[in-house]
Amino acid sequence: MKDWIIFGVTAFFLLAAMICYTTAVIGAYRFGFVMNRMHAAGIGDSLGLLSVIISTVVATGFRLDALKLILLILFMWFTSPASSHFLGQVEYYTNPHLFRHVDRLTETEDKTGQQEE
Repeated sequence: MKDWIIFGVTAFFLLAAMICYTTAVIGAYRFGFVMNRMHAAGIGDSLGLLSVIISTVVATGFRLDALKLILLILFMWFTSPASSHFLGQVEYYTNPHLFRHVDRLTETEDKTGQQEE
């Protein structure tokens, strides 16, 4: 009975990871703006990887290998936002047509983005 529970939990988290990665691929394909694509990829990266690692830890048992996998997810969670931020900055400074994808300032805001009094 215990083996079936472990199998069910492992299968659930692998299916969740597959759904996360599938939606990330669809989002990266369908979105036209690079910032939106980065967001879709980041969701798949963080949540999908967490689901895969949880399923691996449950399937193999809680040993020293599980600690290594947890350290791997922590490393990915700290480095993925930094690389996404860098790519966003590159897009911001190099795309001359960025204003096409960003909402215009409203009438109550001045050019610095602060509310007029």
